[in-house]
Amino acid sequence: MNDPLSEVIALLQPRAVFSRRISGAGRWGVRYSAFGHPSFCAVLEGSCRLIVDGQRALTLEAGDFVLLPATPGFTMSGFQAVTPVEFDPKLTSTHTAEVRHGTRGGRPDVRLLGGWFAFASPDAALLVSLLPALVHVRGAPRLSTLVRLVGEEASERRSGRDLVLTRLVEVLLIEALRSTPGEDAPPGLLRGLGDAHLAPAIRHMHDKLTRSWTVAQLAKTAALSRSAFFERFTRTLGVTPMAYLLAWRMAVAQELLRRHELSLAEVAQRVGYGSASTFSTAFRRHVGQPPGRYARG
Repeated sequence: MNDPLSEVIALLQPRAVFSRRISGAGRWGVRYSAFGHPSFCAVLEGSCRLIVDGQRALTLEAGDFVLLPATPGFTMSGFQAVTPVEFDPKLTSTHTAEVRHGTRGGRPDVRLLGGWFAFASPDAALLVSLLPALVHVRGAPRLSTLVRLVGEEASERRSGRDLVLTRLVEVLLIEALRSTPGEDAPPGLLRGLGDAHLAPAIRHMHDKLTRSWTVAQLAKTAALSRSAFFERFTRTLGVTPMAYLLAWRMAVAQELLRRHELSLAEVAQRVGYGSASTFSTAFRRHVGQPPGRYARG
């Protein structure tokens, strides 16, 4: 049976771009505007405070790992009251030396290795919506090791660097997502896969995409009544079962259309539609343009 998380990551096509060391000491605080690209950081030593827009404040400690799949605005600081310095990540992301905030020189209160990468998929927004807005993992040595390897590889110009970074970021992303216990994850795919009743239904949707699923049929795979399944799925994933199924079908359809290997009727059949016209109507409503135009673009 298919692995939904691996399929989502594969369609996102993560690509490594950049990493750098960051440290802070004394009275310091920085405010980053929304970035849009996925970003991450690992705390190498010390501690600091992180407030991501729309999320509760976090105290980050040595060994912690944070992943922001879409990187909204956020503030990072020490523990003293301060007016944060405004930063535009789009203008400062090419700076490669270690960035020191607050008191210059001396031992820092916190040292981090942070970075960002890109999703090559032009439909990343749709897929990212299935992931939690913030992933915070504590005490995960494997993640710290992966971040260190990304930092080392990014700072060197060795043969095969781009391919190695791409593979490292893929592994880093999957490891971060699966290190978050399902019951502790925000509403979304991770939390759904951590639910013993919902996980089989999600896997069946991915594994048998051509089937004309109904809520009642999916509820049966989850060993729940139709109403209990609908309520539980919607609360756990943040979308209704049919909305999730539609989003996944459209994501797969967009990837198939970009390959230019199948006819419109074949694409429609691959994603569970009985006719090209029915598929075209659904695709236009969901994506905003006809599948033929999308494929040509």
